[in-house]
Amino acid sequence: MKLLIAYGSRGKLFHLQEFSEALQKENIVVKLVKDTDYSNGFPSKKISEWFLGNQKFKKLIQEFQPDAIFTDRQSHFALHAIETKIPTFILLRGHYWQEYFWGMKTMGNNLKTRTVIWLRNRNAEKVFKNATAVLPICKYLEDVVKQRYPKQNTGVFLEGINSSRWHHTEKMELVNPCVGLLQDANWWGKTKELLILEEVLKKMPDVNFYWVGDGQYRKKITERLEKFDNFKWLGRLEYPTDVRKFLETIDIYALITGMDLAPLTLKEAQLMGKPVIATDVGGDKEMMKNGETGYLVREGNSEDVINRIKEFLENKEAAKAMGEKGVEFVKDEFNWEHVTKNFLKIIKPYLDTK
Repeated sequence: MKLLIAYGSRGKLFHLQEFSEALQKENIVVKLVKDTDYSNGFPSKKISEWFLGNQKFKKLIQEFQPDAIFTDRQSHFALHAIETKIPTFILLRGHYWQEYFWGMKTMGNNLKTRTVIWLRNRNAEKVFKNATAVLPICKYLEDVVKQRYPKQNTGVFLEGINSSRWHHTEKMELVNPCVGLLQDANWWGKTKELLILEEVLKKMPDVNFYWVGDGQYRKKITERLEKFDNFKWLGRLEYPTDVRKFLETIDIYALITGMDLAPLTLKEAQLMGKPVIATDVGGDKEMMKNGETGYLVREGNSEDVINRIKEFLENKEAAKAMGEKGVEFVKDEFNWEHVTKNFLKIIKPYLDTK
């Protein structure tokens, strides 16, 4: 079998390379490409790309002759792939429709921006409707897809992680006890939950909070939280080396979010043996074991966050035990061999009827 994989974000290349390597161990011939290198169209930031069409894409298909195509975003590449009638599978990482809502709500005042967002959404909906199958990254998101497209084929694509990369290492110069936050701020519906930390920071002056990440809404958060001496924004760190050092140093990992589906950092923190706290939204409950590897907290509830942090800091042996369980949980559920076999099982019926 020959599988063509297309990625959009360079930040996801690292993980799709690992996925490709795992597929090759299953005797799958894989070609991994950047979608915009082969397919562009309207709308795009570069006007020149509006008219390039799909000639490079056609040549790619002709030369590689894939049996299936797997792409990680709803791009022109995905549209062109669907038109070939080759089975095309769309990875859905985020809650696309909430992101679209918040994009229009927070960035839609400018007519040009609003028009671009609308046009991209039109293309995305065509992809969701006409793909061979949409593969959300958690059960929660699969239910969302089914509500919008009841007749569409779906299957949960678990994102894998190479546990060998997450090992003990040297520490960063942070002040303990500390809580680590590792998340970007790219859409407001997800990011705004961080504002509940104002109350947490105020009531826990002896605990330090470090945020790693960035994004267009970062300033809306830092201008409120940097008023507290026990909060520090560190920007982005080199991945995975410096991220690993950060996770090694912190006492507790916290994912304070308005929406997440299968947060990779939540899995990474558990592999580093850290007790975790996560807002009970989206697919977070599927990426940890509540009460065993950490705790879920209610959305908008700062007291939940405070109580769980206190519990971890006051019961270090229990926190350590949770961290150890977290390591085993992620190794068992999200290793690449398991993920790859699950993926091949999902797509096989569509290839047999091609």
